[in-house]
Amino acid sequence: MTNTENNPASAKSPHDVPCFVSLDDHDLLAQCVVDTYRASGPGGQKRNKTASAIRLRHQPTGVSANAVESRSQHENKAKALKRLRLSIALNVRRHVETDGYEPSELLRSCISKSGKFEIGRRDQRYFEVVWEVLDLLFACKMQVSTAAQKLGLSTANFSNVLRNDPAVWRRVNELRNDEGLSSLK
Repeated sequence: MTNTENNPASAKSPHDVPCFVSLDDHDLLAQCVVDTYRASGPGGQKRNKTASAIRLRHQPTGVSANAVESRSQHENKAKALKRLRLSIALNVRRHVETDGYEPSELLRSCISKSGKFEIGRRDQRYFEVVWEVLDLLFACKMQVSTAAQKLGLSTANFSNVLRNDPAVWRRVNELRNDEGLSSLK
């Protein structure tokens, strides 16, 4: 799902949209349809008798995620929530006005004084930062140099940030191809 009329996350500013990815697990789950089912695969007899697989469908965005790896429904739910947050950040675009763009306080806090990004994939704020960065990049017509400039980063540093997460890198290249641009290397 990208920037479309039926996208509930389309708004005047990304700061006007509730940040689904920063909600705590309970609140995010409250916005989802939760399906439990039996998954096939290894795990022995217990796996075939227990509905431990989880599928989450986020109603406001239409994005879904699932987890089937564990025989524990609780563990699968935690994994599915993490995947849902990433999927929302990668696939739901919010409108960003590039003229006079100012990064959110959260995004500014992740940029060091030397102009480098300082956030890792295990950081709780990671999904929110990825969402904002991809929204800005999308608003800049997927031009990495333009988005980097708006954030006060070098193009190389910004590219390295995107490259650190294979899912983000893949999605950036998909969006660039949709814009008729070549993939980043």
